[in-house]
Amino acid sequence: MPKSTANAPATGAKEVRDRILETASELFYRRGVRAVGVDLVVEKSGVAKTSLYRHFGTKDELIAAFLKREDLDFWSTWDRVTEQYPDDASAELDAHLKWIGERVGRENYRGCPQINTAAEFPEADHPARKVAETHMREMRRRLKTIAERLAVAAPDRLAGQLTVLINGAFVSMQAFEQGEVIGLLRNAAHALIDASRS
Repeated sequence: MPKSTANAPATGAKEVRDRILETASELFYRRGVRAVGVDLVVEKSGVAKTSLYRHFGTKDELIAAFLKREDLDFWSTWDRVTEQYPDDASAELDAHLKWIGERVGRENYRGCPQINTAAEFPEADHPARKVAETHMREMRRRLKTIAERLAVAAPDRLAGQLTVLINGAFVSMQAFEQGEVIGLLRNAAHALIDASRS
């Protein structure tokens, strides 16, 4: 019996969209969002320009989709780690700092895509900046949840301090020696936690 082709156009459209987004994401991250034009994305992905605009109405929409994709990847890793430590907030925080430190220490790491893109688009209403700001607020919210479980005096302040610490690591990769990021993050986080309890 022949296979149904009812879903073929939808599947093909999704594959084209995914290829465009995959190509754009790699280029945006490696070269910077403003440095990469739509023509280069079209050339590298091997699709027609009309296909790109069919799936992403503007370059700004493509940039926002890139950041949402990065966001999904970041939080799915965060969630996997969180699930491993339902009863130990300190171990959970250490585990987050470990994978974040590993990420920052990668040879091809170019910084946090949200921070990089927000720096390129100062306009508050830019779609990509909105995604970046949502990402940062979500990080602070999640860190506050951990801080509350640590039973510190001012969980929101500690969450803010940890947010500064992590974002500082994201933009300071050139300052680190090989293999030292995780230890630096953990030592600083423990000092902040100790200070918040004293």
